[in-house]
Amino acid sequence: MANVRSFTNNPYQENTYVLYDETGECAIIDPGMETAAEQNAVVNFIRANNLKPTLLLNTHCHIDHVLGNKFIFDQYGLKPKFHEGELPLLEAVVSYAPSMGFRYEVSPLPDEYLPETGSVRFGNTDLTLIFAPGHSPAHLCFYDESSNILIGGDVLFRNSIGRTDLPGGNHTQLINNIKQKLFPLPDGCIVYPGHGPETTIGFEKQTNPFF
Repeated sequence: MANVRSFTNNPYQENTYVLYDETGECAIIDPGMETAAEQNAVVNFIRANNLKPTLLLNTHCHIDHVLGNKFIFDQYGLKPKFHEGELPLLEAVVSYAPSMGFRYEVSPLPDEYLPETGSVRFGNTDLTLIFAPGHSPAHLCFYDESSNILIGGDVLFRNSIGRTDLPGGNHTQLINNIKQKLFPLPDGCIVYPGHGPETTIGFEKQTNPFF
């Protein structure tokens, strides 16, 4: 069973997740740490729980989700994994970060990109890839079937959805992907989004005003 620890980082209040299981291995997903205090919170949690980071994953490559990629690489030697369709977004961060007031340390590039379907593994945990673009061109969600949890990035929020007005966004595509790929998951599936509090698939099917 995977455990989830959430850290809220940077001015966008982005959720960085550490997933870990009984083996002590862990995955770091969407590291948005900007300040030393935010970096220390993640490192101290990993150290205090004797965890071994073996995966660095990005659901997508907007600035608030990749600010800490270089830090995690320096700390643990992990290069990020994401879908290749997000590469133009990652490359664009370098040019727009200063205008938004961010000191952005350039992220390393993946040794290998993630496919649209399949899974990635750490410890005893398999994360199924769910390809759900719409907020960004090649957004992935990570579903742990045995623990019934979804690391959802900026696709589905509590009573909301990801914004679709950024480059590569597509409102119709996002709505269709949520209906076709996320809503078939079990109602009890806990969704850990890129921003805001967690929710469940069943709750969103019943109450989300976009559906």
